[in-house]
Amino acid sequence: MLKKILPAFSLVVLLASCSSLRPLAFTNNNNNNSQSPVAANEDNKKDLKFLDISTGDNTSIKITEGELTTHGATQPSINSSETITTNSSPETKAASPLQLKYAQLLNTDADQIQDISLYQNIDDWYGTRYKLGGTTKTGIDCSAFVQTIFLSAFGITLPRTARDQYKATRRISRTGLQEGDLLFFNTRGGVSHVGIYLQNNKFVHASVAGVVISDMFEPYYVRHFIAAGRVAALNNATVSLDR
Repeated sequence: MLKKILPAFSLVVLLASCSSLRPLAFTNNNNNNSQSPVAANEDNKKDLKFLDISTGDNTSIKITEGELTTHGATQPSINSSETITTNSSPETKAASPLQLKYAQLLNTDADQIQDISLYQNIDDWYGTRYKLGGTTKTGIDCSAFVQTIFLSAFGITLPRTARDQYKATRRISRTGLQEGDLLFFNTRGGVSHVGIYLQNNKFVHASVAGVVISDMFEPYYVRHFIAAGRVAALNNATVSLDR
């Protein structure tokens, strides 16, 4: 009897185990939202959104939203249409050749050369040879040079001689000098030489070497220095002698 039951029991066990070995299959129920894992992966690649990040220097970086991480932590989501701008210092305007030239002559920064009209007029005469009593590009003396620059750059008419220019200005301390102040020297007796203070202890004048820029603390000019004066007149005014 036992021999008849064992074969029947083995058959039942075999049939049960075969049903567990059937491969799993995806059913296609014609639902448009169902798709294979491969197809879904392809769609995810198509849906990647890039963020345009401007660095402020005419360059940009494109990254995906998933790449916005810091130390493994994803940052708050950012709309893909937004532009992220990074902090950068504003571009400074390039210095002109005139600014670079006089920055070097004055041993200062180019952005300190602000009164372009003044330096353009100085540059028109720079290097002109010295001539006592001269008033032109063929030769000019110190007071004529100062008179010419004040008229062309500031619209101010100064007296012709260094002595009269000294009388027409207000005395100031050397510690309070400003661009455009006058420096007076005794080179031939009395007030006999004049120059225009610029900055950084430098002044422009028509010396025996021509129109040049010198340092007011050079030993020669320290020995012959008399005083500094400031022209009180406004633009388009005529300075009268303060006798």
